[in-house]
Amino acid sequence: MITTLSHSTHIDLDEAWPKDSTESYVDCRSWGRRLRYSATADGIEEFYEFIKDRLTKFTLFGSGDYHHLSALWLRRLEEPVTLVSFDNHPDWDIRPPRWCCGTWINRALELPTVRKAVIWGCGNFELNWPGNLFVSRQALREQRLEVWPWRERLKASGRKRWPGITREDWREKFSAFARRVAGERLYITVDLDCLLREESATNWENGLFTVEDILWALEELRSQATIVGGDLCGAYSVPTFERLKQRIESTIDHPRLEPVTEAEATARNARALRLIWGALTGAPAVAAI
Repeated sequence: MITTLSHSTHIDLDEAWPKDSTESYVDCRSWGRRLRYSATADGIEEFYEFIKDRLTKFTLFGSGDYHHLSALWLRRLEEPVTLVSFDNHPDWDIRPPRWCCGTWINRALELPTVRKAVIWGCGNFELNWPGNLFVSRQALREQRLEVWPWRERLKASGRKRWPGITREDWREKFSAFARRVAGERLYITVDLDCLLREESATNWENGLFTVEDILWALEELRSQATIVGGDLCGAYSVPTFERLKQRIESTIDHPRLEPVTEAEATARNARALRLIWGALTGAPAVAAI
């Protein structure tokens, strides 16, 4: 069990990080195959019953294939928050599977404590037609979903729909956003696929942020608002699955990437973990990886 003194927890689903990367460690590797990429409703609830008393303020977990679990980490919060996500993918798809790394923003917005989700750094096909047909119209209409993608990754259809950011103006726009959330409580999730390929090894396409960009953005938010919790995921790990349907859907959805060894992935992600985890939690990662 995690003691009440723990500030952060490494929930190990896939051996993507060394065991001693945070203050506390929970071995969830037996759950990894069952939860990767997508999960059944029963599976999610069974896992939550297992993990809920072990959750702490900040959570480190593995591949972005498990990003839907962020919607579980959010359940522990009792007061309203704004969810801020740094991710190369919007994860907003309204199509099945319901519990999936590409649909989890909708699960977060269903929680009574999540006021709004704001996603920074998207640069993938979902922002363009026809991918942008599968966003929740209700969330957009109610202004509970806000997306800031890289304009250079958008096609003409995407540029008409989203305000977008460029290397030249994104910090100005982000500072304005930070001022808008001044005084609010924030939950921040960082998927390492928001970073350049040279700075992170993931199971998905990479974005355009640098580690230094994320450090600056976190400082901007901390100067204006209160970070009440957060998580970091997106490290590379070898995919394994429990169900055939899960494996097929994941294989179809995943991009074809250059192969990377586990040793190479760990080395590339080490700096990102050390610096971003420290900026997010206020304490450095425990393990010197």
